[in-house]
Amino acid sequence: MIRFPNAKINLGLYIERRRPDGYHDISTVFYPVPLCDVVEVVPSDEVRLFTYGNPVNCPPEKNLVMKAYRLLADEFNLPPVDIHLHKHIPDGAGLGGGSSDASSVLLILRELFSLPLSDEELAARAAKLGADCPFFIYNRPMAARGIGDQFTPTEVDLSGKYIVIVKPEVSVPTAEAYAGVTPREPQEAVESIVADDITTWKERLANDFESSIFPKHQTLADIKQSLYDAGAVYAAMSGSGSAIFGLFDSDKMADAFAAKCNLPFVFSHKL
Repeated sequence: MIRFPNAKINLGLYIERRRPDGYHDISTVFYPVPLCDVVEVVPSDEVRLFTYGNPVNCPPEKNLVMKAYRLLADEFNLPPVDIHLHKHIPDGAGLGGGSSDASSVLLILRELFSLPLSDEELAARAAKLGADCPFFIYNRPMAARGIGDQFTPTEVDLSGKYIVIVKPEVSVPTAEAYAGVTPREPQEAVESIVADDITTWKERLANDFESSIFPKHQTLADIKQSLYDAGAVYAAMSGSGSAIFGLFDSDKMADAFAAKCNLPFVFSHKL
């Protein structure tokens, strides 16, 4: 059984407060985008993971797709499977590729073995793998709060827009990203901002990580500005980076930017 785990972007990201447990409360909107990996799960005599495409730099048992299998296999005594994972979504990009892959494995296993789990029950299990994994069970626009694990459906529709995602050879460790931010309450709720016309987002919708990360990684700031120079109606970093995305009204403007961009990873598609 095959699924195509898709990436997500963050529409706004506010670091609201540091929690006693050392984590941070955030608010953001997750939006699914059609940049995809491929994952196939087939019955086998033993449990194995095969990876293709982008290099996967971790032992199989530490890969989130294997953890996803073990999570349900232990609970429901599932038979062994082979998992084939083709990586296209770049790692360390703030696009949620690994989480999406893991959630897709949960969805495949539920269908393949007819597991008696609702979406809500599967999402609760997905949360054990990572804070953003439940989002990919629902895979629709969601406002996220808490540590990014409390989801509420939100009405934002980017259908008809064109997205360009750029991932340079810049890595931003999560610890570094959080170390540079000063938590603050946003002036407007992110759900209210994204509910308004996209032409208002540039001045109102922010990613708090940009103010600390961009001065250290000027390339990221330059990419964002180049997207605006090319006609994007909105551009921002996704998550804690380092992917930058731009939203365009015109496929010609989006494709023209992608064609002349000489960075390692560029993706352009209609939403």
